[in-house]
Amino acid sequence: MLKQFKPSTNLKQQLASSEYSRILSAAVINSHFRQLLLKDPLKAISNGYSGEQFDINNEEKVRLSTIRAASLADFATQLSQA
Repeated sequence: MLKQFKPSTNLKQQLASSEYSRILSAAVINSHFRQLLLKDPLKAISNGYSGEQFDINNEEKVRLSTIRAASLADFATQLSQA
């Protein structure tokens, strides 16, 4: 019988960080996605970008949904404060 391992916290953080980079990259590239991300982060992430979905767990979605930012720089600052 194989033993199933849960991802370590560090691995979870690395995966989330990678997805955050994808989210921020999409926001830099596309003004519509950026405006939606600033207005309604959960909707923007749930909709994805250009056919791509973001692999964010529910805990991270809740965290992202609480961000209120007027600019992408402010959003990124709040995102980095965990």
